Amino acid sequence: MDPLWTDALGFGVTLVFMLIGLLGLIVPLYPGAVIMWITALIYGLARGFDLLGGVLFAIITLMMIAAVVADNLLTTAGARWGGASWKAVGLAIFAGIAGTIFMPPFGGLITTPLAILLYEYFRLRDWNKAFNAFKGLAMGYGASYFVRLGLGIGILILWLIWAWKR
Repeated sequence: MDPLWTDALGFGVTLVFMLIGLLGLIVPLYPGAVIMWITALIYGLARGFDLLGGVLFAIITLMMIAAVVADNLLTTAGARWGGASWKAVGLAIFAGIAGTIFMPPFGGLITTPLAILLYEYFRLRDWNKAFNAFKGLAMGYGASYFVRLGLGIGILILWLIWAWKR
């Protein structure tokens, strides 16, 4: 195979997985940033890490960690701000994981807020307070969505610079 073809094929396959990870940032509990990071790691292992690649990969790593932390912190903070108990947050995380596994790809989008709403209603017997917890979760998720998406776009741009400068 011609080296130009292998370079083009490697670039194309990597770009597809980067975009899958970026689009996956829309779905809660889908590790889009982690998929983008793994894709960059595989790209680096296959193509080699020069100085620029190593520096960019280190920044990509920090951005992936920031995306994962922001997702968890902002969503949890939103739910707690809305009045959700820690038990409701834990139940929602469990329900979100189960929903994602058993009803992919959007099961987590349904089960997470539903778990917060129902648990808080049964705990407090007050639909207004349960709905406030639900709204808080939604606001936290909305904030984390924009942070994750921004970081995901940054990861993609850094990888494109790395691939282009090769």
